[in-house]
Amino acid sequence: MTRPRAVLAMNPRLVHAVFDEAALARLRRAADIDTGQVLAELDSARSRDALAGAEILVAGWDAPVVRAEHLPGTERLRAVVYAGGVAATCLEDPAAFAARGVVAANARAANSGPVAEYTLAMILLANKRVLAEERRYRASRTLPDHFGAYAGRGNYRQTVGIVGASTVGRAVLGLLRPFDLDVLLYDPTLTAEQAAALGARLVPLDELMAHSRVVSLHQPLTPATRGQIDAGRLALMPDGATLVNTARGAVVDQDALLAEVRTGRIDAVLDVTEPEPPDPGSELWALDNVVLTPHLAGSLGGELHRIGDAVADEVERFATGRPFAHPEDLAASARTRVW
Repeated sequence: MTRPRAVLAMNPRLVHAVFDEAALARLRRAADIDTGQVLAELDSARSRDALAGAEILVAGWDAPVVRAEHLPGTERLRAVVYAGGVAATCLEDPAAFAARGVVAANARAANSGPVAEYTLAMILLANKRVLAEERRYRASRTLPDHFGAYAGRGNYRQTVGIVGASTVGRAVLGLLRPFDLDVLLYDPTLTAEQAAALGARLVPLDELMAHSRVVSLHQPLTPATRGQIDAGRLALMPDGATLVNTARGAVVDQDALLAEVRTGRIDAVLDVTEPEPPDPGSELWALDNVVLTPHLAGSLGGELHRIGDAVADEVERFATGRPFAHPEDLAASARTRVW
């Protein structure tokens, strides 16, 4: 059986970060691919020739975008496998490729696990106010009154709100199942029955904000969700509640968030901000009730190899005539998702 021709297109540093030697060997067995050649641009004749001969584009972060002027040289292309969340990001006109029968797969599911794990850890720590208590303990060097100082804290029967049943949101809901928590969910695309099947109770967004001890954000960034968590909704959060954001910084009104956390009334765990990183002079850096992490909830270090394995899986499936395990609809990706 003839192996399909494939080419890598991504930041060259990404190749050995994402693919261990076993995954690279799997790619070479499944496809005719030079894993030492990585297209970081499509301006040179050498890069365009490599693209023109490819049936599978194995792309990743910082991949050069295949633009309209490249289309005449991509007649052989039949599939795009993306080591990231959205394969369409490396195509200027995804619908044009979809119309030609090009299929795509992404590694969004592989990357969702680490984000969900980070989120679970932060939810459980926030409900016990662990980070604030660590600071208090370090400063006072005394034991608290364990029976009087911690009223309302802990994870037993606490209410957690999840905004968005995205891939990551669903993974978080799955991880929350073993705990004695009351889980609320806001997602306008779901029915109450679908939310219940995910282990949550579907409620309006304002109700979720008003009744959740921890609110965790997992909605996509669209025109409808930009600034969705605004001053009014932040004001609904109970005193001592925590906002966790691993989605996109811009789904939260940043000025309103700063005004709210500045008072100390609520806490925030921010793996994403707008801009990213915050301006050097931003108060977010100095506030004790704000945890800032550098967009590390997603795959990093050895976790990236899960993405590489997922990509190798998809290339093997395509090479043997099987459908992708995690397909992406390029035509749908070409349209803005609004919910």
